[in-house]
Amino acid sequence: MKILIVTQYFWPENFRINDFIPELIAKGHEVKILTGKPNYPIGKIFPEFSENPKSFSHFKGADVLRVPIVSRGNHSIKLFLNYLSFVISGLLIAPWKLRKFNPDVIFVYEPSPVTVGIPAVFLGKLKKSPVIFWALDLWPETLQAVGGIQSRFILFVIERIVRLIYNNCSLVLGQSKSFVKSIKTHCDYPERVKYFPSWSEKLPNFQDQNNLNYAPEIHRNDQNFNILFAGNIADAQDIPAILNTAKRLKDKNHIKWIFIGDGRRFEWFKSEVQRMKLDESFIILGRFPFERMPSFFAHADALLVSLKKDPVFSMTIPAKLQTYLNTGIPILGMLDGEGAKIIEESNSGICCPASDSESLARSIIQMSELSKTEKDQLGKNGIDYSKKEFDRSMLMDRLENFFIASVINYNKS
Repeated sequence: MKILIVTQYFWPENFRINDFIPELIAKGHEVKILTGKPNYPIGKIFPEFSENPKSFSHFKGADVLRVPIVSRGNHSIKLFLNYLSFVISGLLIAPWKLRKFNPDVIFVYEPSPVTVGIPAVFLGKLKKSPVIFWALDLWPETLQAVGGIQSRFILFVIERIVRLIYNNCSLVLGQSKSFVKSIKTHCDYPERVKYFPSWSEKLPNFQDQNNLNYAPEIHRNDQNFNILFAGNIADAQDIPAILNTAKRLKDKNHIKWIFIGDGRRFEWFKSEVQRMKLDESFIILGRFPFERMPSFFAHADALLVSLKKDPVFSMTIPAKLQTYLNTGIPILGMLDGEGAKIIEESNSGICCPASDSESLARSIIQMSELSKTEKDQLGKNGIDYSKKEFDRSMLMDRLENFFIASVINYNKS
């Protein structure tokens, strides 16, 4: 099968879609990726890409076709231009780059923005190929929750765009069951909307403390209780609530916060840690390649996942949660809805309501006082739940079946 993947983000940016490529190649499919120039999350085109762009034109057996985009920067106007430029380049340049490639199916990866679907739908019409859209973010709901957009006219226009994209897809996949319900309200063909969650990324479990490769950037102290936060540092993660929790626990010298990642709030976050005189409590190390992550996870006694209090985020399963479950490390959650339900159902950690700093502080104290046996059991519970619900091979097979069914149904119509 010939598969075209349309994604605004791709390697060397660290996104789950990267995992997908070798799986498809191993199954014998021919894959091409249409994407932009890497600039997430730092907001600038990656220096290593600028120095040698040709070295990023192939990835594990797949051709990577890149269209020019405006880098994200650190301002809302630049972000808007970033989104718009990918749409324009996708409409004007992608057809030429793909002139010799006629895919059997087009797969859209959408962590945000939803506009990535516009060039995909256009290419679907041009190439007479079914389009499958994987929604990992809800628009226009997220724009209201994070972007603060309240203009009825703007939200109406965006809702029209969302409806146009969904209605021109053969299949729309929602990353949570709540997403499926919401997507159906924007789609005239609810039977085309299915549940498809993110898979667990492959990381070793960390229950064997004698065989761990520890990151040299972190001084190891077995007397500390280390809380690791990995991933995007932005508005959705409710960093102010985390800082308020750390302030409450400031006198607990053995509690340390390790932050690995980057994002639009990264510089603000570092400055707030200094302003609040929390330097002794935090280890902030920035972004690292995924291959380095196990060495940082090795230091963790608990893994933190958080989302701010908002109805749209209560419908979201944070992508990191599936990976956290697979590590065998207990999870601390400060979130509502679908994510909280997974932590509770799996019995893999302790969860408190979104944006509740006081409850998170209590949860941290509670977990830090658990015995090693109790912590190990929470970690094992997470691994067991991950294998049942988010196993990568299982989900890859399911997605391949979606592809096959969509091609068959499209050719029948």
